[in-house]
Amino acid sequence: MTTPGTTARSGSKSAAKSAAGAAGNGAKVRRTRTAPPPAPAPATGPVAGHCDELLRALTPFRDQAGTAQSWGERLARVLAGGGRLLAAGNGGSAAQAQHLTAELVGRYRDDRPPFSAIALHADTSSTTAIANDYGVDEVFARQVRAHGREGDVLVLLSTSGASANLLSAAEAGREAGMSVWALTGPAPNPLAAGSDESLCVRAGSTATVQELHLVTVHMVCAAFDAALEGVLEGRSADDAADA
Repeated sequence: MTTPGTTARSGSKSAAKSAAGAAGNGAKVRRTRTAPPPAPAPATGPVAGHCDELLRALTPFRDQAGTAQSWGERLARVLAGGGRLLAAGNGGSAAQAQHLTAELVGRYRDDRPPFSAIALHADTSSTTAIANDYGVDEVFARQVRAHGREGDVLVLLSTSGASANLLSAAEAGREAGMSVWALTGPAPNPLAAGSDESLCVRAGSTATVQELHLVTVHMVCAAFDAALEGVLEGRSADDAADA
């Protein structure tokens, strides 16, 4: 005796065999095609405005690209000679500072030797201990006095150019004989004035300033890598001459 469930299963198997047989005999099996998703509408409002602001800021920023190139070339000479880069910032600028040091300790594009570069904010035990014992304004300055040496480079990033802890760090760097470079928002600002050199982004929003700071980091690294080969070859020639 066949139960209804058995009949249903048998029917399903027969249908499957029939479909397979039809396919095997060259019969065409219709397949439904999913329509492609509609193209997104053009961005409007704050999203489009963000792009527009970045484009407006990029043209005057490009005129300062020579500063980034000079920094990269000089940094190659300092680090290849055994010097060190210290970098610091607050919030998003801290992330940009750490991005720079990571590219130098690791690599930017092509493989090359690692170089000494320290993001001061990344040592959380030191920063919190210093803030607790000496005040927030000293969190970077005290580390600069500990790690910085004459001839080293200190890069300070600030969208406002007015952060007290970075101003203290700039002063400590100058006292140590370091080259102090500032990446800031629009000039004039106290950090640009208190540094040896500055690259100031003319933009109306913090986001756009930070985005162009990241572009600067990459330009400095590109210039660093381009100059490094010549620097290392020159040092090798000098060593051979002295031998």
